[in-house]
Amino acid sequence: MTQRPRIVIIFTGGTIASALDKEWGGIVPNMSGGQILAHLGDIDHVAEVLVHEYGAFPGPHITPTHMAELSDLVRRYVEHEGADGVVITHGTDTLEETAYFLDSTVDTACPVVVVGSMRNSSEPDWDGPRNLRDAISVAAHASARGLGVLVCLGGDILAASEATKIDTADVSTFESPNFGPLGRVTNGHVLIHRMPLHREAFNAGPLPTFVPLFKLYAGMTELMIDLALDHGAEGVVVEAFGVGNVTPPVYHALARAIQRGIPVVLVSRCPVGRVEHVYAYEGAGRSLYKAGVIFADYLNGPKARIKLICALAAGLPIEQIRRSFEWVDEQEVSA
Repeated sequence: MTQRPRIVIIFTGGTIASALDKEWGGIVPNMSGGQILAHLGDIDHVAEVLVHEYGAFPGPHITPTHMAELSDLVRRYVEHEGADGVVITHGTDTLEETAYFLDSTVDTACPVVVVGSMRNSSEPDWDGPRNLRDAISVAAHASARGLGVLVCLGGDILAASEATKIDTADVSTFESPNFGPLGRVTNGHVLIHRMPLHREAFNAGPLPTFVPLFKLYAGMTELMIDLALDHGAEGVVVEAFGVGNVTPPVYHALARAIQRGIPVVLVSRCPVGRVEHVYAYEGAGRSLYKAGVIFADYLNGPKARIKLICALAAGLPIEQIRRSFEWVDEQEVSA
């Protein structure tokens, strides 16, 4: 008989572990991992499942400190305890950030799959058991090895670096807007169609405590950025307009940050596309790039912040951080 893969499931809470609680007057995470697994039926033919009860956190309660603890747990299981794969249940509000933190700090060929649900267990169409079964199937599948951390909901298999939540309620809320899924789980069969576009793992130490994220809006001034700098920001991420442009006051605030030696990373507030330094007016991409702003290829704001946190935790100098973010070969823009 072929030996079954050994899959560790780390339960952290979220909607997948939630039910209606009359005392609270709403939905709260209150189910154990064993209670959730009981709804899967016979999973033993897919894998040997080991349960780790990490906590019962709603997604918004998860912090980078929790992510670092989960990263340590994953490494322990795959490097020292013989796990063939790891599944992590998680609230969907911050799922993409935890998944990308893990992808940026865990360097292993073992499949690591982050999963959640959009319906709670008190609803008749609870999607938790099916999503969890799919995630276990992916983590146990040989074709998922070497793909990095994956996100699996609604049958889609997504790269952690590409997955983002696009709908507040739909069960297929996670998508890769730029590139599409890596594969799908169809009738229990795991089908992988492509590799992730880009991966990089950092040897992260103690995490920085303050790396703010700002979203540009019409008429935005320098006030919030200057306040962040005055309160010890160790890095700054900005979701710029369009292809990578900001207001003139924000441009000058970012230039001041760079002069202080603080890395500034730029992404677009648009859900699809990448930032470029082609426009040349005050506050446009070209002036930002010349000032030393780092342009993040294809990442959204939350993931760019996670990557900057990991790079700072690894003690990388700014130029190495730049090379990490600006990984796409670019056409030379004439001076």
